[in-house]
Amino acid sequence: MIPKVFREVIDLGDGREISIETGKLAKQAHGSVVVQSGKCMLLCTVVSNYEQKDLDFLPLTVDYREKFAAAGRYPGGFFKREARPSDGEVLTMRLVDRVLRPLFPKDYHSETQVMIQLMSHDDDVMPDAMAGLAASAAIQLSDFPFECTISEARVGRVNGEFVINPTRAQLEESDIDMMIGASADSVMMVEGEMDEISEEEMTEAIKFAHEAIKVQCAAQDRLAEAFGKKEVREYPEERSDEELAKKIHDMAYDKVYAIAKAGSAKQERSAAFSEIKEDIKATFSEEELEDFGGLVSKYYRAAEKAAIRDLTLNEGQRLDGRKTDEIRPIWCEVDYLPSVHGSSIFTRGETQALATVTLGTSRDANQIDMPSHEGEERFYLHYNFPPFCTGEARPIRGTSRREVGHGNLAQRALKGMVPEDCPYTVRVVSEVLESNGSSSMATVCSGTMALMDAGVQLKKPVSGIAMGLISDGDSGKYAVLSDILGDEDHLGDMDFKVTGTADGITACQMDIKVKGLSYEILVNALKQARDGRLHILEKLTDTIAAPNADVKSYAPKMVTRRIPNEFIGAMIGPGGKVIQELQKETGTTIVINEDPVTEEGIVEILGTGQEGIDAVLAKIDSVMFKPEVGSVYEVKVIKMLDFGAVVEYMDAPGNEVLLHVSELAWERTENVSDVVNMGDVFDVKYFGIDKRTRKEKVSRKAILPKPEGYVERPPRDNNRGRDNRGRDNRGRDNRRDDRKPREEKKED
Repeated sequence: MIPKVFREVIDLGDGREISIETGKLAKQAHGSVVVQSGKCMLLCTVVSNYEQKDLDFLPLTVDYREKFAAAGRYPGGFFKREARPSDGEVLTMRLVDRVLRPLFPKDYHSETQVMIQLMSHDDDVMPDAMAGLAASAAIQLSDFPFECTISEARVGRVNGEFVINPTRAQLEESDIDMMIGASADSVMMVEGEMDEISEEEMTEAIKFAHEAIKVQCAAQDRLAEAFGKKEVREYPEERSDEELAKKIHDMAYDKVYAIAKAGSAKQERSAAFSEIKEDIKATFSEEELEDFGGLVSKYYRAAEKAAIRDLTLNEGQRLDGRKTDEIRPIWCEVDYLPSVHGSSIFTRGETQALATVTLGTSRDANQIDMPSHEGEERFYLHYNFPPFCTGEARPIRGTSRREVGHGNLAQRALKGMVPEDCPYTVRVVSEVLESNGSSSMATVCSGTMALMDAGVQLKKPVSGIAMGLISDGDSGKYAVLSDILGDEDHLGDMDFKVTGTADGITACQMDIKVKGLSYEILVNALKQARDGRLHILEKLTDTIAAPNADVKSYAPKMVTRRIPNEFIGAMIGPGGKVIQELQKETGTTIVINEDPVTEEGIVEILGTGQEGIDAVLAKIDSVMFKPEVGSVYEVKVIKMLDFGAVVEYMDAPGNEVLLHVSELAWERTENVSDVVNMGDVFDVKYFGIDKRTRKEKVSRKAILPKPEGYVERPPRDNNRGRDNRGRDNRGRDNRRDDRKPREEKKED
């Protein structure tokens, strides 16, 4: 039976469009769509079990995978099938998850899975920009309890004009690369990198993307209406008790308010809050706690959150005693680790990050091998968040999605400030040693100082800050919080991380937890963030004012030379023999790459000793040495032969040429050693390729004065002794045709 297909089209302008289709594929899923733009096709399926899990959170899994077959390629590596997700895929999963998760009911705990797959790739379409649209469209066709349609869009700016979902080529020219997630009414998520733009420019970019998202949300609604919107499924609601909630609120609120107002440290504050909770539990019998103990904890957390939020809104004071725009105390140190190429410590309040920098060659670049993108990163940052940094003990099971996301944000914040002509591959690693509020922004700050300590000539230093928001929709009150604590992140309405230089924003990440956040609040938050960034930046530059002029003495120095492609083979040698021996002799690392644009070879020399680097440079000069006809060169005898001496150019060690015995002196020379000996240094004149011998010719006698009375020997007559019929002067015929034919070899 031919399936009935439902389809909606979204016009992106410039002849581009996005289509959303359902009814043909994956019909056993609770919702499925195919989203297509050009030749790029995403299949998204959603399934949610009907049984509720006994959990206090939504077990939502968002999975995004790019199939290599979509680009007509094989997976790399030994096993020719897709394995664990790449960092790029993980980042797309996070972008979608962060927008979807808040829109499910808080009491919905069924295991839910959103799977998005790239099935066909188009070089001119970036698939991650359509992943959020695909996920929301599939959910709209299901019976999930979900608040409203959403979508995501990428915004760039090329030649001063905003562009929705730009191509990768357009992004190369763009000074903005932002992903915005929103519903028709509210912006919910922002993440991206910028080229030092202003707060006003960033706000305009968000508004532009939001208008495009409204169109995409309307298309989803039309598709769901045409397909037949399903009734929202019923599920067991969480148990509630309004009387108990009020009782616990009355018991906890004032005590929490008083402790929060005291402005104590994290551990002291946590212990005091736990004591209040235990005192409340003690007022109930064991039977009551067994019956509704979970509700007691839930309602206590609600009372605690209300008290802390009210303290900030009413008195402008925060948990640790700070004002809303106050930054925690900061101390910094550089060159802390004695043997790494660059290091720094950044400590802000109870958050601490130790950053290291390692310098390498192009061989150390981070290789990106995805169906939608192949390339390499010459600057990259890794972020580690061990459990001890929050005083916890838990299993370590590889790199978490959170670590990938936070590391990517810090990398995007810094990479624009690494100069294009930096000869090194640069790896930054951030080890979070303490965490109570925005370790990713601490990573940006420590990364800046470590790069400067390593001698990487950053264009400008970068700092970062995490902002929060507490608002009261009924009264219109709100407070923007600078440098938020971990607790303020959980109880607040916005988590907004901003990085930048003194001249503008370089990266941002924002998650908004309330609907209808006004652009007025957003602009105020950005301006307050700028003040905080500049304050932190001053602390960084007080510690290290500018990048060190050179790398450390024990760090490798990088020198690059360009050579014509014709000399690459001579530098490498047969089977790599020449370059391997040269690396061993000089203690350097040598990498040779071809530049297809200039058709030159780029030789990278990495070494800790200048003597070794100089030796490699001398070898390059030697390989590229080409003597000019008529020029005089100093040479050294390196080998004695019966018919001449082998000499080496002093300016190009390794370049040898035969000095024939006849070119040693004007007088007749019987023995080479009569004129020169091993190790002798003298000048010779270069004559190019000899027509008779077809070998290079040099002469010592050509630059010596002729002896008095010297008579040139007559040129040799090669036909002397032969008549014009091929007979010699003894009458013998030497022509081949007159010779007696050879006897044939007899068969055995």
